Amino acid sequence: MTKTQDGAELCFPQLFNTSCKKLMPPWFEVMLIHILLSSILLVTVALNLLVIISVSHFRQLHTPTNILLLSLAVSDFLVGFVLMPGEILKKTSCWFLGDFVCFLYNYLSIIITVSSVGDMVLISVDRYVAICYPLHYNTRITLNRVKFCVCLCWLCCVSYSLLITKVFPTYPDRNAPCYGECVLVVGYIAGIVDLVLTFIIPVTVIVALYLRVFGVAVSQARAMRSHITAVTLQLSVTPKAKKSELKAARTLGVLVVVFLMCFCPYYSVSLAGDSLVNASYASFIVPMFYFLNSCLNPVIYALFYPWFRKAVKLIVTLQILQPGSCETNML
Repeated sequence: MTKTQDGAELCFPQLFNTSCKKLMPPWFEVMLIHILLSSILLVTVALNLLVIISVSHFRQLHTPTNILLLSLAVSDFLVGFVLMPGEILKKTSCWFLGDFVCFLYNYLSIIITVSSVGDMVLISVDRYVAICYPLHYNTRITLNRVKFCVCLCWLCCVSYSLLITKVFPTYPDRNAPCYGECVLVVGYIAGIVDLVLTFIIPVTVIVALYLRVFGVAVSQARAMRSHITAVTLQLSVTPKAKKSELKAARTLGVLVVVFLMCFCPYYSVSLAGDSLVNASYASFIVPMFYFLNSCLNPVIYALFYPWFRKAVKLIVTLQILQPGSCETNML
């Protein structure tokens, strides 16, 4: 068995000069990674698949807001189906899948991550228009426009990921990766641009829109309590409709807050530098926040959306296989 001078085993002994050293984490760390990530993986894939089937199958759920939730569920499903297995392999073993699979993994990881951010921005815009301009919501936020925006978002994510992985990848202050690891290292300028475009600007937009939504929601709630909503806000919708929109804003507000809490640690690594990136606790804990967010999103739907609980019951009992089940009343 080929070893280096310090006694470490190599991933590819036949490539003595270019092979990476084998990862030798403590057994309890390996078990912890497998148990935690595998558990989150199974829950994430199962719950988000239920969301995808629910919104796709039942015609009454084909609303602009639910289409955005469907897009987010697709991103979260891919996190569990693609990113988590790759992360388990990277943290517990050498990368034996080759350069092409490594490139594909990095390429997909950027698409999935950025698409989640883009979906959150679209959800915030949707709630902003619904609460701040309710009279114009049905004319401005149509089903076809939302579908177009979702497709455009994914197309931009695909193009952006290709740009980052093929145009900008460099290896500053270090040699090219050794055989047996899968990493994507970008230059300093590209890293700053990525941080600004995929985190700082989107988060600023999300926070600004939801602060405005929160302010208007508080004003509407006070006006409704004083029974002068129609005069004060000059709205022609019914109190019931307003209450429904406010409830949706609160639910999606929880979704956005959880997203920010999970993504801030994930992106803060870019600001912290190599000292934090190379720390073993950070390299394990930080991605966990991102993965946990994909698991929590459908849990939030289950807690706040009765239609999702009803849809899950119909799916689990296989009632969706009956003819005409797509026309079931879900609201």
